[in-house]
Amino acid sequence: MPVLYIGNKNYSSWSLRPWLALTWAGIAFEERVIPLGGPGYGRGRIAEIRAVSPTGRVPALDLGELVIWDSLSICEWAAETAPSAGLWPTDAAARAICRSVVCEMHSGFGAMRRDLSMNLRRRTTPKEWPNDTADDLARVDELWRATRARFGGGGPFLVGARTIADAFYAPVVTRLRTYGVPLSPEAAAYSAAVLADPAFRAWEAAAEAETWTMPGIDAL
Repeated sequence: MPVLYIGNKNYSSWSLRPWLALTWAGIAFEERVIPLGGPGYGRGRIAEIRAVSPTGRVPALDLGELVIWDSLSICEWAAETAPSAGLWPTDAAARAICRSVVCEMHSGFGAMRRDLSMNLRRRTTPKEWPNDTADDLARVDELWRATRARFGGGGPFLVGARTIADAFYAPVVTRLRTYGVPLSPEAAAYSAAVLADPAFRAWEAAAEAETWTMPGIDAL
């Protein structure tokens, strides 16, 4: 059985993404949580992670004969392993846009990542953000609205049904909730759909049950 190595569920946005994709695809896997923080954190040098991941970072999916690292690569493996799950849309245009919004999340939004750390248990009040962060937040809202307007008629997710795109933006939904970021009605409705998803709620329940904390992140 595949083994998915992940970080703390309260904090690890990159771990949440492939966990959702694998779960939505109905692929059986074992999860093993490796607590983040401590010596080597942020530099890919946590000893327990380096023992299972060539980059020293999570997530990593151990298939026995090989290890796949990087969230997007694991999600792509899930889509190829369970094509009937629809992790990529069958419609070519929807699939192209779906991949575009995933890649934008995978490589961009640096300011938002910097200033809005994932912390499922935390709630704060709205505040004024630096210009680059405000630009990222505005882009997220615009992206969700535009994608939903064109492709979302078949359901509440970005292109209707759940796809890898929703797995990639699920951590963003939690960040916007944590920091009380105002959303357009359309973006708020999309966020509500993600937060109500059974798989996400299972992850969130496990995050709330975790006993360890990361003081440096909790104080942000």
